Amino acid sequence: MTLHPSEVSPRTPLRLSPLLRSCHPEPALAVSVLATVLAVAAGRSAAGAAAVAGAVLAGQLSVGWCNDAADGQRDTVAGRRDKPVAGGELPARTAALAAGAALGACVPLSLLSGAAAGGVHLAGVLAAWAYNLGLKRTVLSPLPYAVGFGSLPAFVTLGLPGQPWPAWWAVTAGALLGVGAHVVNVLPDIEDDLATGVRGLPQRLGRAACRWSAPSLMLAAVGVLAAGPPGAAGAPGRALAAAAGTVAVLGTALPSAAESRWPFRAAILVAAVAVSQLLLSGSDMA
Repeated sequence: MTLHPSEVSPRTPLRLSPLLRSCHPEPALAVSVLATVLAVAAGRSAAGAAAVAGAVLAGQLSVGWCNDAADGQRDTVAGRRDKPVAGGELPARTAALAAGAALGACVPLSLLSGAAAGGVHLAGVLAAWAYNLGLKRTVLSPLPYAVGFGSLPAFVTLGLPGQPWPAWWAVTAGALLGVGAHVVNVLPDIEDDLATGVRGLPQRLGRAACRWSAPSLMLAAVGVLAAGPPGAAGAPGRALAAAAGTVAVLGTALPSAAESRWPFRAAILVAAVAVSQLLLSGSDMA
């Protein structure tokens, strides 16, 4: 149904901003850009890289909106007024409908890369939905992150001619980066999570353990990318590994950082450096 101008309330134009903020735009855009760069590094054509970009963005949008819709009541109890659903700016039903629409778009966009590649990507997206809808409360909470991030190299390479599987080190590094991102993402909210019944693995480990396990996971991912590809790592690779290690440690080293969003931003930066490492050995990824 199309609304005529006279039927649109004065509040309607304001709905766009909360809807955009509700999709978790920062990680959604970061993951989409990194996946697209990864596709270029692996040798996907311009059309193939565009297909990866569209599919990953649609999947990330669906996950973000699903998260806000599913967590609306819990976020309200926790006082998360920065989140549009919890702050009353966006109805949970609207976020849920947006999540469903984005997931629907993600299916054909993923299949543009072929059935095998599309199936792998959709499995990663559904794992993220499973996290939002229940697994985040269990000791298996890192698993969807490992599957989601670890599946991205496979989504990229399975769309190449011959549908090759990615190298083990690309999948392993992706999974480690995903679990590290999970830890730093929940780090600022551990107390609120525990108070509202969310007892994922990081919450069970506690803040102190998470502050040091997060950079350890990131460093492990960087180490795999440095040691995994054939041939000795050159000076650029070693420099990138050193930079990523520094960012990973500093992201959670300061006591005040553990209560802010900076650890998560540091994780995004480490992931960007990791993709830069992959650019140096992109032809070896498949």
